[in-house]
Amino acid sequence: MRAILLAAVVAASSAAILAQSQAAAPRPRSAAASAVPRGADGKPDLTGVWQGGSNRRGRWEEANNGLGVGGTGTDPNAPPSLASQQVITEPAPYKPDAARRVLELFNRRGIDDPAAHCLPPGVPRLTIVSLFPIEIVQTPKKIVFMYEYMNVFRSVPIGVKHPDDPDPTYVGDSVGRWQGDTLVVDVVGFNDKTWLTGTGTFHSESLHVIERYTRVSPDQINYEATMEDPEVLTKPWTIRTTMMRREGTRVQEYVCAENNQDPAQYERLKEGTSFIR
Repeated sequence: MRAILLAAVVAASSAAILAQSQAAAPRPRSAAASAVPRGADGKPDLTGVWQGGSNRRGRWEEANNGLGVGGTGTDPNAPPSLASQQVITEPAPYKPDAARRVLELFNRRGIDDPAAHCLPPGVPRLTIVSLFPIEIVQTPKKIVFMYEYMNVFRSVPIGVKHPDDPDPTYVGDSVGRWQGDTLVVDVVGFNDKTWLTGTGTFHSESLHVIERYTRVSPDQINYEATMEDPEVLTKPWTIRTTMMRREGTRVQEYVCAENNQDPAQYERLKEGTSFIR
């Protein structure tokens, strides 16, 4: 059903002995942080099925029972799921020429959207699209992200470096490290065939993304993505949203190319209908 609905991110002590004892003792965690599941290595365990771009708790059906795209409509008074564009609070800092290109793509009403042609969405778009679940499987040396959206996966090794010259790909080359209780994922090696967030938000192969995943409670991960692209952006651009745990939800098969009517509809629009904004 989700596939059908799609078509319509803290005093130092003066006493030396006291200071040493304080340094040796672990700092107490907040109640929420203490409740976060942890692996054998003591790191927060991100394992589970999550919904990006959402802030509602509960199972999938409970959190998506409102109206609009992605909602079941069983509770008309429930808030709708956020569209990917709605998690953006700071405008993208495009250079003037690049901004004109974004506007051109927007005015074409998204007919150039790579995802409409069943191409894999990139980073961070994969995370902020709320229509599909994301499964995370964590081990001490590797974390795997599996996205139902376009059946894309990312394998993130922990504590390693990027290859010297990674081949450009849709989701780039990801490596991870822990910064306290936050998983930091560094991503490079992108091609230029994806959009960052909403309609027309293109980028170049110089894109560099730093993602931060912080599990703040048993059912919430705070997600942040900072994008740098000196070819098209004037400065780093950061977006933030939340990922909510969806107990009982499974990532399913998603075959975009089957019965994908978008390309044919776009071709008909270009044949004579005035659809440009």
